[in-house]
Amino acid sequence: MTDNTIRKAIYVKASRVHIWDHLTKPELLKTWFHVPSTELTMGEPYEMFGRESGEKLCWGRVRDATPYDRLEYTFSMAQTNGVKSKVIWSLKEVENITRLSLVHSGLPRKAEELGLTLALDKGWDDHIAALRVALDA
Repeated sequence: MTDNTIRKAIYVKASRVHIWDHLTKPELLKTWFHVPSTELTMGEPYEMFGRESGEKLCWGRVRDATPYDRLEYTFSMAQTNGVKSKVIWSLKEVENITRLSLVHSGLPRKAEELGLTLALDKGWDDHIAALRVALDA
């Protein structure tokens, strides 16, 4: 497997400010993703927990938090056996809507770990669908 980067993009009728808050603020993040331990802010570590299980699911450090434009953080989880991947959210205004892009790179490259990439790909689809609902609320 040569390219194990997940790429997603959606167009939403919401402001970049509104979307940014859903990407960084704990009370909004937990409505569509996982429950964060803290707000996602530049240079700070974070942990995310399951909404129902309370189990720690992922963790890392925010590497870039340019409000309303770009959010980048390292992403680790137990299933990656210590491999740190990277998640980048980009927000771009297009006419009266916002293009929200996700790139999740640095995933394990071994063929036997393809199942993890497939699970993460489906997981992002599910989370992005939930984000659409949360943004419309």
